[in-house]
Amino acid sequence: MKLNLNIQPLNTWLNTNNEPLLISGPCSAETEEQLLTTAHLLAATGKVSVLRAGIWKPRTRPGEFEGIGSIGLEWLKRAKEETGLPTAVEVANAKHVEEALAAGVDILWIGARSTVNPFTVQEIADALKGHDVPVLIKNPVNPDLQLWIGAIERINGAGITKIGAIHRGFSSFEKSSFRNEPMWKLAIQLKTLCPDLPIINDPSHICGNRELIPYIAQKALDLDMQGLMIESHLDPSVAWTDAKQQVTPAALAELVDRLTVREPEAPNEAFADKLADLRKSIDKIDDILLQKLGERMSIVEKIGEYKRDNQVTILQVNRWDEIIKKGHAFAKALKLDTNFTEKFLELMHGESIRKQTEIMNAGKTEKGIAAEQHTEVVK
Repeated sequence: MKLNLNIQPLNTWLNTNNEPLLISGPCSAETEEQLLTTAHLLAATGKVSVLRAGIWKPRTRPGEFEGIGSIGLEWLKRAKEETGLPTAVEVANAKHVEEALAAGVDILWIGARSTVNPFTVQEIADALKGHDVPVLIKNPVNPDLQLWIGAIERINGAGITKIGAIHRGFSSFEKSSFRNEPMWKLAIQLKTLCPDLPIINDPSHICGNRELIPYIAQKALDLDMQGLMIESHLDPSVAWTDAKQQVTPAALAELVDRLTVREPEAPNEAFADKLADLRKSIDKIDDILLQKLGERMSIVEKIGEYKRDNQVTILQVNRWDEIIKKGHAFAKALKLDTNFTEKFLELMHGESIRKQTEIMNAGKTEKGIAAEQHTEVVK
């Protein structure tokens, strides 16, 4: 079901002449000279649409640099006057909102640590009532789409219609090359629920290091995200925060020049006709796949009944190992990605276990079944 949001198109409240839309600036405003110099270098590239800078920095542990504070707003105001770039800052409470608006900040964004807390988001929403200011909402730290949606709804409910989302990746216990896992699926789901919502990608926080930024930035554009937020510092090696993920303004310009910007649709009629034919072919195959899955699950139910009648456990590890080995071999022969194949088989196997569990527990009370399901979640 689509989200019922009142959102103005991005090009009605922000200059989108630069492609892709680029929001850039230092992770933290450190000194007036550092901010102004970086701002001028970014403006000189001709590629930056909005100047960003962290004024208040939520840190994991006390004692770390928590932002220069309100004085940085005056530096940002001067940077705007000298470069003509609109400005953006993160706000985490009502006082931040009031001070940023009083200083003439053009765009506010809500950080991932704030989005995760509905109380914080509501406080910010209440402070925004009666103001006509664009607000960008980062995804929450944890991969929870409903929290992200809830934050967007709260800001929209305060009368803010100039809204965008920022995809900055999600925390994960699994170690990978990224600081925060992209989990593109969640951003795609958000876009599906609200097609009019602009989504801006933040490759700096996803990557955690500058080397991976071009890869993530290109993928974001290929997924039809409306822009990028990339941190830039005149000398990242001496940055007070997140030094590894910031790039120089010159490196930023080079990075953007190497990106390929594609259109979501092609005006070519022949292209549209060919694409429609190919999609029809996919639709037919999808119908067959779903039909076969239905047939498979019917057999699974029969297996569940047979196991129940013969007092046999649902799970046989040897059988699962056999399925995985066979699947890997078949996937390789068909030139299918092994990880994709394994995830697909795991989904089918999980559904098979669920169905057989229902059959096995048909005689139990609902309370007993709920208790078992809770135990499985805890495990």
